[in-house]
Amino acid sequence: MKITARELNRASLGRQLLLERAPLGVAEGVRRVVALQAQHAGSPYLALWNRLAGLDPAEVDAVFARREVVKATLMRITLHAVHAGDYRMFREALQQTLYGSRLGFRFAETGLTPADGEELVPGLLAFAEQPRTVAELRGWLEERVGPERAEGACWGLRAYAPLHHHPTGGPWSFGPRPSYVASGGAPVTGREASPEALRGLVLRYVAGFGPGSVADVAQFAMVRRAPVRRALKELDGELERLEGPDGTELFDLPGAPRPAGDTPAPPRLMAMWDSVLLAYADRGRVIPPEYRRAVIRVNGDVLPTLLVDGYVAGVWRPVEGGIEATAFHELPEAAWEGLAEEARALHALLAARDPGLYRRYANWWAKLPEGRVRVLPG
Repeated sequence: MKITARELNRASLGRQLLLERAPLGVAEGVRRVVALQAQHAGSPYLALWNRLAGLDPAEVDAVFARREVVKATLMRITLHAVHAGDYRMFREALQQTLYGSRLGFRFAETGLTPADGEELVPGLLAFAEQPRTVAELRGWLEERVGPERAEGACWGLRAYAPLHHHPTGGPWSFGPRPSYVASGGAPVTGREASPEALRGLVLRYVAGFGPGSVADVAQFAMVRRAPVRRALKELDGELERLEGPDGTELFDLPGAPRPAGDTPAPPRLMAMWDSVLLAYADRGRVIPPEYRRAVIRVNGDVLPTLLVDGYVAGVWRPVEGGIEATAFHELPEAAWEGLAEEARALHALLAARDPGLYRRYANWWAKLPEGRVRVLPG
C-alpha cells in the first residue's frame, strides 16, 4: 500500500494529538505522544497545551512532582519528558548511544575508562536516592576520583547513569540549576542496547509518530540503523509495511489511524524543539524544506513555530501585549484568525507563568528571512 506525503503528515499529526486536542490527563497524554523534548523547561507544558483539551498547567506540575512523568537524558542524548512506565525501556534501548557518548572520548580525557565509569554508577545511584545538586554529585566524585577528574566524570555520569531530573520549582517545575535523583531499579550496564527494549521503542515510536522508516526510528532515538533493522525484522508479522511517497519502506501498527490527506489541521503555536519537528529523518514531513534552515538554527536551536494546514509556516515569540507571529508566506485570513485565537489562550497561559518565555533566544529574530509579521493580541 502506498501513502502520500499529505497522508503521512496527517498520520503524524493525528498520533501526536495535533489534529484535535484530546480529553486526556497529563500522564496519559505524555504516554500517547511517547516523548516530549524538554531541553527548555517550559516546552513540555506548551507541547501538552497544544495537544490536550483544557490543560491545567498545575496538573503538569503534579505529575512531575509525583514522578508519573519523568525528565531525563534519553533520545538524541537530549532531555525528554516521558511516562514513568516507559523510562526503563527507553533507557535500555539507548544504552549503546549513551555509553559511547558519555563514557567515550571526553570522559576518557579525564584519565578514566568506561569500566571506571560503570564501577562508579551503583554508588552514585545510592548517593542520589535523595535529590542531589550538580555540586553535590561533583563532591561525591571528588572523594573517589580526585578533584582534577571530578568535573569530567560528573559531566559523563549525569547523563549516563539512570538519573531523573528532580523538580526544583519555578514556573515550569525545573529551574536553571538541575537537581538529580536515582530512577530506581538496577543500573543499565554494558556496551550494547537491550534488543527487547529496542523492539519496545520501535513499537512505541510507530504508535506515536508513525508510519516510520528505519531511518526515522534511528533519527528519533539516535541509534544506529543496523540494530533498528534487526528489531524490525524481529517484529515481522506485528507491523504493516507501506510504501512512502518517495518509495521508502515504512512500518506501522496494523489498523493504526491514518487520516485522509485532506483532513483539516487547525493552526497551532508549537513549542521550541517540539518532538514532531525532530522525529523524522526527512523533516519535510512537517517542515517545508525551504524553511528548515530558518527554523532549525546552526547550533541546533529549534524555534517556536506556526503550524498552518499541518506544516510549519513561520515562527512566533511572546511580546508585550500578545504573541508576535512571523509567517514565511502569505496566509489566508482564516489562518490568521485561527492563530489569533490560539495566541489569546497562549498569552493567558504565559501571563500566569512566564510572560518572557524563550526570551534568551531573541537573537535569532534578527536572522530570520523576511516575513509577514503580526502581533496577535492576548
